[in-house]
Amino acid sequence: LFSPNSGNKEITWMMLEAGAETDVVNSVGRTAAQMAAFVGQHDCVTVINNFFPRERLDYYTKPQGLDKEPKLPVKLAGPLHKIITTTNMHPVKIVLLVKENPLLAEVEALQKCYRVLDLICEKCMKQKDMNEVLAMKMHYISCIFQRCITFLKEREDKLDGFIKSLLKGREKDGFPVYQEKLIRESIRKFPYCEATLLQQLVRSIAPVEI
Repeated sequence: LFSPNSGNKEITWMMLEAGAETDVVNSVGRTAAQMAAFVGQHDCVTVINNFFPRERLDYYTKPQGLDKEPKLPVKLAGPLHKIITTTNMHPVKIVLLVKENPLLAEVEALQKCYRVLDLICEKCMKQKDMNEVLAMKMHYISCIFQRCITFLKEREDKLDGFIKSLLKGREKDGFPVYQEKLIRESIRKFPYCEATLLQQLVRSIAPVEI
């Protein structure tokens, strides 16, 4: 357990990378993220909640069991880890991170990546200390990757077309309909209906009419 109460994001990140525990509770029963939230250090909360150790991803770069090939090529681990640990979850930001890396911006690479994300999502939900936030994040990025694949296959403007679709607002008020539908679809497809986070998301978006 460590104290992120100082509000220093960089130190929080360094401590996490050094192996600091995030799920241990202190004398008043709070985790590090809960303590940071309690004292208003929301940047530190974001860092803690978005942290994903590189070694957990590297696990998929080695053949497991009867597999002859790893599920994730080593060359994709770095670019994928950068996206997994980003704190900016705007779909345009994620697509831009894909587009700027030639190793990722290919159909076959994205297929391998989204399948690994789905495995991580499943693991987050089935492990003893369930992590719904991380599971939902992995699922959400997986859905964006799958939509990237569709544009790479079907559109000449490829990911540029995807970005334009996400940014385009309807004429009367500028509301980004395509972006909203993509996010709602990713929530609807989350495979663990009993998740508290899923139910909270559904309640929060239900009043917003497209």
